[in-house]
Amino acid sequence: MLGVVTLLLPPRLTASAEALRDAARRRGLRTVHLSTSTVPADVRAEHLHAGPGFADIVAPALNIALLQAPEDWLARLPREFTGREITFGPIRDAYDLRRPAFVKSPNDKQIPALVYTDGSRLPGPDSVDPHMPVLISDVVEFVTEYRLYLLNGTVHTGSQYAQRGRLSPGPLHKDAAAFGTELLAECRDTLPSAIVVDVGMADGRWSVIEANAAWASGMYASDPQRALDVVLQAAGPFDAVIPGDHDFLRLPGPFRRT
Repeated sequence: MLGVVTLLLPPRLTASAEALRDAARRRGLRTVHLSTSTVPADVRAEHLHAGPGFADIVAPALNIALLQAPEDWLARLPREFTGREITFGPIRDAYDLRRPAFVKSPNDKQIPALVYTDGSRLPGPDSVDPHMPVLISDVVEFVTEYRLYLLNGTVHTGSQYAQRGRLSPGPLHKDAAAFGTELLAECRDTLPSAIVVDVGMADGRWSVIEANAAWASGMYASDPQRALDVVLQAAGPFDAVIPGDHDFLRLPGPFRRT
């Protein structure tokens, strides 16, 4: 019998998953690495770090609550934080686009997150449900991009992860952290208590790129122990969810509550 396991990991371990596993072990927490998405009867886990597909299978079996941003969160942010036009709706509406746009699924990877030259380039109704929600954004070139781990209304840790579209992990810039703090001061109630938000510099200003579930995010050069703090709160026991997070629970099904 394995008894209670603190942190559950998926079959394929990314560099981030390995770093979080090591951070958990250094903290004295237990971990388990499943070889498939089937949870053995003798495994009891309180937290997980995994991609959405794996998490959607194992989290309900283990009574783990997954926190995420609302699907339309980015589209509802004030323009002062996004620096660009962003809309949210079914992919069928995006088929009418006659201009380049960046289109992505909000909290999953049901379609490739890319710049599409027009709506005809999107996956068609023969491959995706036309009611599937997507975010449609103006095309913006970010000079630098940073990942912020947000916990209980503060920037808990973070990292640079790209420069001019190329992977480039590095230290968190103080101005990126300051922008995250400004975002929380205005919009904290629109996010769960534990979440990842990506921000970047474009056209001489800081802008929000997107929000991501902490339990499914790569941490790049973030502090592993502090990133682990956010992951544990973002994917933990249902009976430990604080009242303010109930509206941010990931629900089963292809089209989730917004």
